Amino acid sequence: MKYITEAESSALVSHALAFKAVREALIAACLPGANSFAVVIGHGSERDNRFTVKSASNPELAGLKIGSYFPSNDIQGMPRHSSIILLFDQTLGRIGTIVEGSRLNAFRTAAANAVATDALARPDASSLAVFGTGHQAFYEVEALSRVRKLNRISVVGRNAEKTEALVRRLREIGLPATPERPEPACRGADLVVTATASREPLFDADWIAPGTHISSMGSDGVGKQELPPELLARAALFCDLPSQSRTIGEFQHVAVDRDIVAIGAVLGGTHLGRADAGEVTVFDSSGLSLQDLYLAREIVAASTSQGTAGATPFESGNARPPLDSR
Repeated sequence: MKYITEAESSALVSHALAFKAVREALIAACLPGANSFAVVIGHGSERDNRFTVKSASNPELAGLKIGSYFPSNDIQGMPRHSSIILLFDQTLGRIGTIVEGSRLNAFRTAAANAVATDALARPDASSLAVFGTGHQAFYEVEALSRVRKLNRISVVGRNAEKTEALVRRLREIGLPATPERPEPACRGADLVVTATASREPLFDADWIAPGTHISSMGSDGVGKQELPPELLARAALFCDLPSQSRTIGEFQHVAVDRDIVAIGAVLGGTHLGRADAGEVTVFDSSGLSLQDLYLAREIVAASTSQGTAGATPFESGNARPPLDSR
């Protein structure tokens, strides 16, 4: 069994690697033999500390990702998010590889946004409004800056100190970020990204101009909501997996008769995507396990080529992986 630590996966991941893996995974999710199983959502002894188990398989890969979101980590000065990916050895029915991937998860989520935006946004889109100032928001903006030249980045947050901190961090890598209020941020944007844990719309539908592309990255549980229903009613709707989006994603708030297109169909060439320059497009990312599995496979390949992956073989039926391989 291979074990790739957080430090190793963090050193190997890049936006380019994540973009490639996630794009392939989104296409694969639309092909015959792809299975995305029911999401398990749980919580710790403190109900706000949540964890999610997502699993999937296709002819190439099988496995699962366990992700956690612990707001209580704020007190310890630690990130709220944590993630670990398990790849099955399908010839033995055992875990073949474990990849610690907390930072990996941030790249994976941002890559889904970048892949969808590259496919759906207007080629000349250059003004971004980002809602959210947490750990994920930085990665979202950084990934988008690779697929569109961003001339304006408006950061919208509820906490002025966190908003200014994100603005500074983005400026440090050469991106033109400024703090902004919700309405002017939306009215001046042709790209909008929401990366929050909101349970109500973050802005008014009337603030969104024709031709805007919106990515909802935070709705991944029952009751979560970032976008106004009035906007969804008039926009073209795309997501990673329609059945999951209707259950735990942003599109749980749309009419049952609305057409929702898997972004993999656009990437694979079986759906047009954006119809014209004036169409408002929305991408909902509730997160697919296949994305994690494909990204883990890329990390394993990179680790193998560099000779950094730790090996812990199951030599007998009673053998166990080490409790701490770091």
